Amino acid sequence: QVHLVESGGGLVQAGGSLRLSCACSGCTFSRYAAQWVRQAPGKEREFVARITSSGGSIVYVDSAKGRFIISRDNAKNMVYLQMNSLKFEDTAVYYCTAGPNYARLNEYWGQGTQVTVSA
Repeated sequence: QVHLVESGGGLVQAGGSLRLSCACSGCTFSRYAAQWVRQAPGKEREFVARITSSGGSIVYVDSAKGRFIISRDNAKNMVYLQMNSLKFEDTAVYYCTAGPNYARLNEYWGQGTQVTVSA
């Protein structure tokens, strides 16, 4: 059974960086596309970035372009989100999700990791 676990969240000052990790157990991660989504208090869930199973295609939400980098290491069954130049509005719970393709990216979810950016 596919099990996703996020880590790497925390408290950081505006302008700082964090690297989120998503570990996949019970799966061969190279068979799954993956994405990061986030949800801030009182707001709707928001797509952040997604990556194909091979890592050959990547899409970002406009607010993340130039600041965030999604990557993966299929040999380690890991997906990452490097977040730079963090802003207060990046504060949210970040979730890793995965699925066999982009149409099924919501098939598996992690428990989420809190990112808090202080102004």
